[in-house]
Amino acid sequence: MNHWGLSEVDTIISAVGMMGDLAGVLIIAIGLIVVTLRFFRALAINEATAYTGYRSGIGRTLLLGLEFLVAADIIRTVATTPTFTSVGVLAAIVAIRTFLSWSLQLEIEGRWPWQARTTKQDGNA
Repeated sequence: MNHWGLSEVDTIISAVGMMGDLAGVLIIAIGLIVVTLRFFRALAINEATAYTGYRSGIGRTLLLGLEFLVAADIIRTVATTPTFTSVGVLAAIVAIRTFLSWSLQLEIEGRWPWQARTTKQDGNA
């Protein structure tokens, strides 16, 4: 029976964290390319909403990528032997990324994440 040692588990956790980072970066990079191509296509047909759609697409891409980056940071910090310093750094990173996420959502949807969605019937959409 094969028992995994601590070093093997740490190596796997580190690899999973790096894959999360890579996924987050790829999502942002590929998303920006796709959104930019859609923007130029919308401009080519004189779509009046091309710019707002572009900003919204960039925001959504960044939000998704940030979620992966935060998850990777959490995996690496919590799954390994956490210290007060590493948990403090993680808390700061998560706070900054949470603020960025909330700011992006405000830009995209015109409301804070905890506010109820408005409908077109309300006249505010």
